[in-house]
Amino acid sequence: MALIELNDVCKVYNMGEVEVHALRGVSLNIERGEYVALIGPSGSGKSTLMNTLGCLDRPTSGSFLLDGVEMVGLSRDARAKIRNRQIGFVFQNFNLLARTSALENVELPLLYGPGMSQRKRRGVAVEMLDLVGLGDRIDHHPGQLSGGQQQRVAIARALSTEPSILMGDEPTGNLDSKTSREVIELFKKLNEERNLTVILVTHDLAVARNAHRNIVLRDGAVVCDTTDPDQAAEAVQQMQTL
Repeated sequence: MALIELNDVCKVYNMGEVEVHALRGVSLNIERGEYVALIGPSGSGKSTLMNTLGCLDRPTSGSFLLDGVEMVGLSRDARAKIRNRQIGFVFQNFNLLARTSALENVELPLLYGPGMSQRKRRGVAVEMLDLVGLGDRIDHHPGQLSGGQQQRVAIARALSTEPSILMGDEPTGNLDSKTSREVIELFKKLNEERNLTVILVTHDLAVARNAHRNIVLRDGAVVCDTTDPDQAAEAVQQMQTL
């Protein structure tokens, strides 16, 4: 059984008198331990697909199985519990609390899960910060850290609940090229060494090349699903010439 199974998933947003079809009949499976990049221009549906896979949003129709459990009919609270237990998120803007230390930022998701002592939370947070190479920055606030270090804190926070899936929404969008490579290398390491399923949304083909599989979207539909990054790049270039 695949970790993620989508079958004919559609998402329609009602914008007053206008209906926006953000996803159109998407069907795909993602196996445990895969490293997948979702690619496409603005408005292609890649962020909507990530929000669906991350249980942030519910499809209008179709089926979405996560680890064998149907997500479509679940309540918002039920989806939130699954998110907290199984999915870690990393965003373009880091989303760190400015007046809070790196350690406290990483501890934050643990406050919403099963009861855990403060000592245990601190131990987990220190371990995760060590994992991303920031064991010597635990007391620093975001303003005292570089962009790359802030993103590493965000990754450590996403890992604190031991999720099976790590999702990144343009995680290198606010980083320079050198720092971007370092962050993507960290995603690759987590995928290979911890068998973590990694799903990234990106418009950067250089970032997408690091994934084992590229899924290209256009107008809410999958137009290319390949393990060949050159084939994915060609599909993107064809869209740009239309």
